[in-house]
Amino acid sequence: MSVVKINVLAVPAEQRETLERRFASRAHAVENSDGFEWFELLRPVEGTDSYLVYTRWRDEESFKAWMEGPMKAAHRGGGVEGGGQPRPAASGSTLWSFEVVQQAAPVGE
Repeated sequence: MSVVKINVLAVPAEQRETLERRFASRAHAVENSDGFEWFELLRPVEGTDSYLVYTRWRDEESFKAWMEGPMKAAHRGGGVEGGGQPRPAASGSTLWSFEVVQQAAPVGE
């Protein structure tokens, strides 16, 4: 079964727009990775200030290969004036890992 990785990002209110803009500018950066199955950026509505970055992978090896290749490259680029790295929009990050043990889809899909 697949594996799910959820990156929990603590994002101050004044950085939310910046975070969303950065994800939008890197849209499709993960979609061609071997073993990639799904991505969602989840904005908090109530009860938390944390964004969730949900990705689903065929297996742990596919996720690790993406982390060591395309993900590192995506986070390396896009500097600010003067060629430096932009300041992170998130003030903290925690990675949760899960194995899919059961799933369901709407009938007919």
